[in-house]
Amino acid sequence: MELSRAIKRLRTEKGWSQEMLAERSYVSRQTVSNWENEKSVPDIHSLLLLSDIFGVSLDELIKGDVEKMKDTVRNEDAAMLKRIEWLSVLEWLALFGCTVLVEQGGEVGKILGSLLIGILVACVFMTYHKLEQIKQDNDIQTYREYLAFINGKTLDEIEKEKELKKRDSQKKLLIFTVATSGAILAAAAVSVILQLR
Repeated sequence: MELSRAIKRLRTEKGWSQEMLAERSYVSRQTVSNWENEKSVPDIHSLLLLSDIFGVSLDELIKGDVEKMKDTVRNEDAAMLKRIEWLSVLEWLALFGCTVLVEQGGEVGKILGSLLIGILVACVFMTYHKLEQIKQDNDIQTYREYLAFINGKTLDEIEKEKELKKRDSQKKLLIFTVATSGAILAAAAVSVILQLR
């Protein structure tokens, strides 16, 4: 962990022994040793005290660990997205199988198949919700961002800016499509009403 290395580095830069740091931070020498050997981590009170003792910001003291934690979470989310992809394929195949059961299984098949379809539809919605939650948490909106994310990569700033511009274009196109469709439907409804008179 970066925090243990940072504590040891800052302590040695000051020319302090573990006992000297322990006295200044109101802990035992063994506690300082445990921090530096990754056997334990300082609590928030000790972190604030260490930050003050060493004259560094809390951010500077723990920054490496925060970045590693972000990477770990990002990697876990990417792995979850891959599992969700396979799960959704299996759910759709199971739905297809249930429709065959309903069609070919007689009365019992219809009841059992309908029950399974209801359960699978609920599962599909939960899977989709989890997928959207991960995409939202990691600001993934375009397919390129999605592919980069599940492969453990990030789009560089230039590519990200292009994707943001695409998002705006896609939103405008969606609004135009919805407005046009609405206008066509309204015109068709008016036409049908006029013909019925």
